[in-house]
Amino acid sequence: MWSRRAFRLFQRIRSGAQFATADAPRVSTAGSSISFSGSKSYGQSNYGSTWRKHPWNFMLGIVLSGPTAIYLGFSRNPVFAQDVSVADLVTENDQAQSYVTGLRRIEDGSVISNSHTSKWRIFTDNGRDLFLKGKLDEAEKYFQSALHEAKEGFGPRDPHVASSFNNLAELYRVRKTFEKAEPLYLEAISILEESFGADDIRVGAALHNLGQFYLAQRKLEQARTCYERALKIKGRVLGHGHTDYANTMYHLGTVLHLLGKEKDSVDLIQESIRILEESGLGESTTCVRRMRYLSQILLSSNRLAEAESLQRKILHILELSKGWDSLETVIAAEGLALTLQSNGSLLEAQELLERCLVARKGILPPAHVQVAANMVHLARIAILNSKKLWKIKSSKARSELERAKLLIGDSIRIAKAVLDHPSKNRNSFQSNSAPTEIEKDQHVALIILLQSLDAVGLLEVTKQELLETKEACEFPSEAELALRECVSIFKESQTRMMLLSASDVRAEYLSCLKHLMSLLSESTDESKLRVLQELKYEVQHIEAELAPRRQRK
Repeated sequence: MWSRRAFRLFQRIRSGAQFATADAPRVSTAGSSISFSGSKSYGQSNYGSTWRKHPWNFMLGIVLSGPTAIYLGFSRNPVFAQDVSVADLVTENDQAQSYVTGLRRIEDGSVISNSHTSKWRIFTDNGRDLFLKGKLDEAEKYFQSALHEAKEGFGPRDPHVASSFNNLAELYRVRKTFEKAEPLYLEAISILEESFGADDIRVGAALHNLGQFYLAQRKLEQARTCYERALKIKGRVLGHGHTDYANTMYHLGTVLHLLGKEKDSVDLIQESIRILEESGLGESTTCVRRMRYLSQILLSSNRLAEAESLQRKILHILELSKGWDSLETVIAAEGLALTLQSNGSLLEAQELLERCLVARKGILPPAHVQVAANMVHLARIAILNSKKLWKIKSSKARSELERAKLLIGDSIRIAKAVLDHPSKNRNSFQSNSAPTEIEKDQHVALIILLQSLDAVGLLEVTKQELLETKEACEFPSEAELALRECVSIFKESQTRMMLLSASDVRAEYLSCLKHLMSLLSESTDESKLRVLQELKYEVQHIEAELAPRRQRK
């Protein structure tokens, strides 16, 4: 009788608990620059069988943070390759994510209805809505009030109190006030264990939250412990083919990768992808993100053939789902092209990059920083092509070198324009962007400028290898001019600040300086030595000024 009554109640309220999924739409919030996602009910999809086995386990829900998004960012070399860091696992473009569900109303008589319980529901709903809008100060007040009413209405060790603790913990996590968040997470887990047992699904979900909290702080061993325990609980309750089980498996895989356990990491992430594919979610945003992250692990391990296969799969999915009018498709194609370049498939890589350039010019303004980055990639391939063609068809090799020079020149021009007039070169759809967007564009433009100057050196080395010495080594050489440009960058106050504050820009800058200086140092021409010596002193001075900061990192 009780099970029938529970099932009828379940049909009326759809589900007593909600757990977040990565496929829910994200909502950008104002004020705090935070992205949040919605959730799906356990009453949907394949949760029904779990409900029948454990009808009372789903009567109350807690606020859960779901899988995190991996954004397409900048790797040091090359620009616009997909690079994933631990921050990306818990943020998207430095924006924390949380999945807010709250508790549903329970009407079976198991919860005492009084003024406190009514207020708890109202305060929780209001706090959640404000949280999703990024109004964190107001949300915190409502969550605090909800916690007070939960204790008064249900008692200090009730699951509703655990839910309120978890709400506050998520808010503090987003604010990065970690010292306030951790004890609340731990107290919520303690209450849930007392109420439902250590192996209850709600405990597993709360442990997943705590694992994500630790991961955000790079407390990897603590995160690993939480995810491993959550995985065991979810596997027992939900089954090993459940998508929520796969979610925790994926997060555990990311932690193991950061701990240097590559094989175990790859196995877990591959299995999480397989589960999504078998669940009909193989083309979902979540699955593509996991494939992308796995491809980065494979690339970092020099498993290029496996990475290439996975990147082809990603591109195929995006071509069908979003087409070439989407920057996500373009960036996926670019990533594949760079892997093909590493594998020596220059012709296919060039064709893909040319298609990316055409697509970008159709989506973005012609002087956008992404267009400049695309040009640098194409210039490098043109230089490599010239080496392959020189003995076969020298005229074609020369035209490739000339094309590389033009592409590098255009990328330098665009990057300088963005650095000088950032507000005029932003995307048309970012006309109301905040100052942080302008700074981001400038940051990227400086990296592209440095990589373009570095490519000038690569071009000159290739010329020296292929062409006659007199033709290749005119004075001043292209490499010397690029080095002088590189030195002048440090003297500009705006770019100097970026060099001193951004480690990735500083690393790119020092690399460019050293490459160009090493090219010029090989010269034995007496007329050049005095000029080059002056440049060398300037480079040494710059390196000395940047080196202490680099060492402190």
